[in-house]
Amino acid sequence: MIQRRTLLKTGTALALGAPALLSHAQQVVTLKFHTFMAPTSNVWTLMLKPWMEKVEKESGGRIKFEGYAAMQMGGTPPQLYDQARDGVADIIWTLPGYSAGRFPRGEVFEMPFMMTEARATSRAYWEFIQTEAPDEFKDTKVLALHVHGRGVFHSVDKQIKSPADLKGMKVRGPTRPVTSMLASLGATPVPLPLPATPDALSKGVINGLAMPWDVVPSVKVHELTKFHSEFPANSPALYTGTFVMAMNRAKYDSLPPDLKRVIDANSGIETSAHFGGVTQDSDAIGVKAARDRGNTIITIGEAETREFIRLSSHVEEAWVADMNKRGYDGQKMLTSAKALIAKHSKRGA
Repeated sequence: MIQRRTLLKTGTALALGAPALLSHAQQVVTLKFHTFMAPTSNVWTLMLKPWMEKVEKESGGRIKFEGYAAMQMGGTPPQLYDQARDGVADIIWTLPGYSAGRFPRGEVFEMPFMMTEARATSRAYWEFIQTEAPDEFKDTKVLALHVHGRGVFHSVDKQIKSPADLKGMKVRGPTRPVTSMLASLGATPVPLPLPATPDALSKGVINGLAMPWDVVPSVKVHELTKFHSEFPANSPALYTGTFVMAMNRAKYDSLPPDLKRVIDANSGIETSAHFGGVTQDSDAIGVKAARDRGNTIITIGEAETREFIRLSSHVEEAWVADMNKRGYDGQKMLTSAKALIAKHSKRGA
């Protein structure tokens, strides 16, 4: 009799516990994804949303995303990284350069005329952070590190064909190395996050900007400028920007092992290269928007390109000196970054 009561009690406990166990196994985790990019931007529609959809599918629907574009959760673009650190958002995508000097070692990839191709440089950036600066983003779980396509000059009413054309112009720069470069070329640099550029252009706060083609349509640069100046395809890019997609570490650690594996499978060096490729491939959309508008697109000449490179060379020297002051070996990191770009460029897409 005692044995029967024990079995009944055990059976009842198992029966009651089974739904709870099943519920835990099938628990849906909702992740809040936050960024400054507009919901109509190529980055949001062609890169970030498809990434979220892929993760949702591979998790069997157990990971769901609430996507917030255009700073819909509040704050400013420079605050996004801290939102991931503090758990305000679960995952963010942003430019480290919006917090000037806070993530200094990764800035090496934003040096003028250094980037070759976005996929290769994104792989190099990921590997560089893992090997040379593993604590650069220590407050979060880093999912991807990548760059965008070739930086381009866009101007309201003046063609930029040589460094001399920049003298006296007020030009938007997205990051510290770019604003330093603009100053060396004779322009007045105006550091601005991407969402602020349309208003600055329309009000004359700036009359030119450095920006990749892929974001041109989302901030209506093709409507607010008339001229676009590219560098030759066989030269390094004017510049590129670096991006981080980071996750709140506690949120990642709280995931069950199988869902961690889904996140891990959609993170890392190849995800970084994919993101770089998506942004670079989207450049064609911006070029088409400018051409359809009747804007003028020029390619800067070879001799003028060499002059741009010569005048910008001090930006690397200043960065190396800054790193040395911070206790790092600046020249070693610069050499390493260039070697990694060369290595991954040889590998190809």
